[in-house]
Amino acid sequence: MKRISLSVVFALVLVGIAAWQAHTFSQAGAPPNIAFDITKADIDLVLKNAPPSPPDRQLRVVDMGKYNLGVGIIHRGPTNDKPGDPISMIYHDYTAETYIITSGSGVLTTGGTINNKKASAGVNVMNGPSGNGTAGAGAYSRRVKEGDIIIIPTGVGHGWSQITDHVTYLSVRPDPDRVLPAGYVYPLLLKNLPTALPATQ
Repeated sequence: MKRISLSVVFALVLVGIAAWQAHTFSQAGAPPNIAFDITKADIDLVLKNAPPSPPDRQLRVVDMGKYNLGVGIIHRGPTNDKPGDPISMIYHDYTAETYIITSGSGVLTTGGTINNKKASAGVNVMNGPSGNGTAGAGAYSRRVKEGDIIIIPTGVGHGWSQITDHVTYLSVRPDPDRVLPAGYVYPLLLKNLPTALPATQ
């Protein structure tokens, strides 16, 4: 009787371990074993053909195994603000961003207090749960231009002003909480996915 009980307990423990491993694997997943290209032609196609609003266009979201990674292209036209006007800011609850300015310039304000802070309705494909407000005490403004890189941690407010012509930038978004839709590809790019070169003999 004791032998049967111990066997049953042992079997249940093994089943529990297997279930835990399966759950852990499904949560973390295996990283992909291929690379994902976003060509300049892809970016140009999206910038030329996408509607002007919203300015953020998420190009791809890749499941990296333990986290998702999003890459977007953003194009902002001139702003109508004057120096001293309140600066609108947004923040993201779960995703950080790295901006890589590819053309143009503008004043970027980051950090500090966010006044009139309000969560946005719904969840967007670009950044997941987010919110907005206006720049408050401690916010830092500076002009950024082509070639500059800005790292914006999760929850840090950021907003643009004094764009005289345009600013275009890539945004790289690590997503450890998986709030972005893994596998997403911007619709215009779905019919433009690259094909592999034929194998050489």
